Amino acid sequence: MALSAPSTLISHNRAVNCLAFSLPKLGNLAVNHQQLHSRVNFHSFSDPPYVHQCRNGGIFPPSCLAKTVVSDVGVHNSDFTTDAAADDTWSEFAKNVSGEWDGFGADFTIEGTPIELPESVVPEAYREWEVKVYDWQTQCPTLAEPVENTMTYKTIKLLPTVGCEADAATRYSIEEKNIGGVDNEVSAFAYHSSGCYTAIWSVADKNLLELEHCLINPRDRESRVRIIQVVRVDGTKFVLQNVRVFCEQWYGPFRNGDQLGGCAIRDSAFASTAATNASDVGGVWKGSNAAASFDSSGDNFLEELKANGVMKSIRDGSNLILLPKQLWCSLMDSGGETCIEVGWLYDQGYAITSRCCFSREGKLKKVSIARETTVLEGV
Repeated sequence: MALSAPSTLISHNRAVNCLAFSLPKLGNLAVNHQQLHSRVNFHSFSDPPYVHQCRNGGIFPPSCLAKTVVSDVGVHNSDFTTDAAADDTWSEFAKNVSGEWDGFGADFTIEGTPIELPESVVPEAYREWEVKVYDWQTQCPTLAEPVENTMTYKTIKLLPTVGCEADAATRYSIEEKNIGGVDNEVSAFAYHSSGCYTAIWSVADKNLLELEHCLINPRDRESRVRIIQVVRVDGTKFVLQNVRVFCEQWYGPFRNGDQLGGCAIRDSAFASTAATNASDVGGVWKGSNAAASFDSSGDNFLEELKANGVMKSIRDGSNLILLPKQLWCSLMDSGGETCIEVGWLYDQGYAITSRCCFSREGKLKKVSIARETTVLEGV
């Protein structure tokens, strides 16, 4: 699938960690360029002398960028052990979640099997070659207002194309979501300053809930996944229907989807790649977590995920839905509660997870996001 290449040039080094930071304001930069530079990666001294270019043509030589490598646990409060100042949490979240997030998306059955795209959208050449297409190329322009506690984003699906035809990109569908304000559509929304969030969406007249989990890679702040679990609610019973997965990269400040990632996109279709190994996820896990509580009234639909100590989890690999890209999800009933979880094994023995727990009456009680590591036997 092909789109026009972006004009912004940003060097990327996936071997080292990234750090969100703000550079001093410069007179010849537009306001939203501060967000762009807050996400520029740091590079080790062994890296080549990259040049960073803004969309307005401003050039930043390497000398103006600090070069360092930061530890995994030291990246911008992402280990969930401390909280940002109350007044700053949403604004920090807004900075980290806003921008152009491009990538690929796919639907999966509850067995983890990818679902083919409708035949009507697949190019004739693919059908003639009997090539199965599972992935949409997607855009997710996101804008969170730092003061007003509102956020809006669009999930844009692009029609598949053959080859790298820059002018062939056509939008198939656009789904817009609004959080907060007069246009609020979300039933519950829990956010963390790192840019991670969990949202509960009600699907009208269908007794369905969509549980959306957005997880930022702790070792690459410009990489994230969004996993959406579609759940049917039958009284107080929750039944998982299917799963949607979006693997996305940050391409620059918010432009409402005008700038397409195209052939320069840094990721590739993933739906038909190998699923996560159950043995890599099963066992005992432990790590810091951030949590938010919700009451049955529904008045507190917007909540900050705050540091909540250490959480221990025991997972049985046989009860998980195993997905590509080192992802998994599950729905478990325990002690009268239903816990619905997703996880991302971003490195061997290291995972970031999101969990929603519902009461026996079917009401949301708690949302938590955790950074976990495996616990060795006998420890």
